[in-house]
Amino acid sequence: MSGERIIYLPLGGAGEIGMNAYVYGYGKPGKERLILVDLGVTFPDMDGTPGVDLILPDISWLKERRNRLDAVFITHAHEDHVGAVGHFWEELGAPVYARAFTAHIARLKMEDHGHSADTVRTVSPWPETVEAGPFKVGFVPISHSIPESSGLVIDTPQGRVVHTGDFKIDETPVVGEAFDRALWRDIATPGIKALVCDSTNVFSQHAGRSEASVGPEIETLVRDASGMVVATTFASNVARVKTLAEAGERAGRSVCLLGRAMRRMIEASIKTGVLSGFPTVISPEEATQIPRENVMLIVTGSQGERRAASAQLARGKYNGITLKDGDTFLFSSKTIPGNERGVIRIMNQFSEQGVDVIDDSSGLYHVSGHANRPDILEMHRLMNPQVVIPMHGEHRHLREHVKLAGQAGRTGVLAVNGMMMDLSGNSPTVAEYVETGRTYLDGSVKIGALDGVVRDRIRMALNGHVIVTVILDEDDEMLGEPWCEVMGLPEMGRNNASLVDALEEDLSQFMGRAGVKTVTDDDKLEDGLRRVARQTTQNEIGKKPEVSVVISRLA
Repeated sequence: MSGERIIYLPLGGAGEIGMNAYVYGYGKPGKERLILVDLGVTFPDMDGTPGVDLILPDISWLKERRNRLDAVFITHAHEDHVGAVGHFWEELGAPVYARAFTAHIARLKMEDHGHSADTVRTVSPWPETVEAGPFKVGFVPISHSIPESSGLVIDTPQGRVVHTGDFKIDETPVVGEAFDRALWRDIATPGIKALVCDSTNVFSQHAGRSEASVGPEIETLVRDASGMVVATTFASNVARVKTLAEAGERAGRSVCLLGRAMRRMIEASIKTGVLSGFPTVISPEEATQIPRENVMLIVTGSQGERRAASAQLARGKYNGITLKDGDTFLFSSKTIPGNERGVIRIMNQFSEQGVDVIDDSSGLYHVSGHANRPDILEMHRLMNPQVVIPMHGEHRHLREHVKLAGQAGRTGVLAVNGMMMDLSGNSPTVAEYVETGRTYLDGSVKIGALDGVVRDRIRMALNGHVIVTVILDEDDEMLGEPWCEVMGLPEMGRNNASLVDALEEDLSQFMGRAGVKTVTDDDKLEDGLRRVARQTTQNEIGKKPEVSVVISRLA
């Protein structure tokens, strides 16, 4: 074996849904040539990451080894797989390979960050392969909720690894490629060393439904609706957008797309040839000029995003369009866990306007893009791998997927972010643990999740902020009294007394008592003033705020 090994190292996506980044390597330990599969983002929330724009994987380990990285392969164009390529390309520098539709989206990301579109190379589907160091990698068409999704065949000198990417088994996907069992069976013929497999819907016991099953239900709903019909779905689910648009057209309605992401995805799909026969659309201005019962809007914002078209319509008006009593709003989508509050807020705002809201709880108007338990088992059977490694899931999904493999007599390996697996030989072992985490895009700057920036922001949000200012002359005597400014705190404390007055009184007393050692030492003085400010605020309003102390000394 000459001491070479195959390694698998998830840096994101194993132990969470989102932020996918999977490293494969081949060579002598510590000298492996590397490839990266996917480089995605996840989205912040106001509770844990207030003010953060995007959450990116921590790829420090890979950056330190960039001279060993031969290529980046993107399985499909969802944000949690392609969203970070523009942010990180400069730090990695390797060519990016993807199929035409995904490559188109990846190039837009590159251009958004000032990189050349030439950094992304378009690859034809299997049997074409790309040579990257010791690897030969091919893109195998697979059905999912975005066009041109692919699993990857990763051939190494020690055998074949299959990385499914996100997938479902769908033979009538409306847009995109149908699942081709014969093709996948053929891929498994040489024997599969490891199947690295999507785990998202491992808890769903029923067989997955086809995208084609949604069309007739949506058509009936749109045909029977009275006022304006508005529908939202993931902009990237081009098949669903087409299904919705065709339902509107058949019901005699003019179709209008609202939201930048929606238009961008449809344009990309038409431009790259994955979408044809899309109904003619009208502009928002035209939509306001025709009777509302003749209009269907397809809008962004299925996850309750505050700036998307759905939320703006819910708040009153978007692009000159308002909803009214008797209109219908359809969520042709599943609410991703964690987004429920935003979605329910929008539902209630529409309800207050008299709009009938229909969600996916009936199961009629949405089907998932991920394999349910029976489909995952079918993929195991088709591939018949030596080992199953679950990915794309929270810890509970990965653990359940390992159990599922074990029930069928297969070896399953629970590998979470930072766990480097040695896949050589017949039983994978943990080679080492790599420190992984998250990188926050905060405004235009990337910061570490543990840098304390967001932690301080949360503390200020929870506890408010007090600024204490003291001026001392050259003899260390106070000029005037200390003064305070408060932010995010009530003006009045106990007994209807002013909080600022109480703070300034106690701080003044502290300065009067302070000895020479304290007054001449900025650090001691700052600590003392901060402690008094926090204690007084605690006594007055029951909160300990964040305190900034400004000490000015006249030379």
